Amino acid sequence: MYADQFEARIAKVRHRFATALESKITDALLFADRMARGEDGSFKLVSDSYRHLHSICGIGPTVGFVATGEAARAAESTILQAMYEGRQPTEKELINLKKALAQLRTTAASELRRMYQRWG
Repeated sequence: MYADQFEARIAKVRHRFATALESKITDALLFADRMARGEDGSFKLVSDSYRHLHSICGIGPTVGFVATGEAARAAESTILQAMYEGRQPTEKELINLKKALAQLRTTAASELRRMYQRWG
């Protein structure tokens, strides 16, 4: 009985996670573009990107998105120093972030396809 209730709750969390995943990645990509242009409030963009990526890292593996969580962790690590130092990312950090986000998008798309095939 408890196992069924647990699985039902995990299924709800998985569905919420899957529904928001693409928009979190898209937002992080948009934030990276805005950071690259040096827009005002760039540290808020760093903070928001970090928060989006960190939520993917934390929840993803728990609901079956292990590779997506790992890819998000890699993307998160590219801006971690800037986040801790309260500054705009360097050009190199932004290039690495964009590469990592592209990989995250590919990985997430793959795991989403498998999820929909498995759980519908």
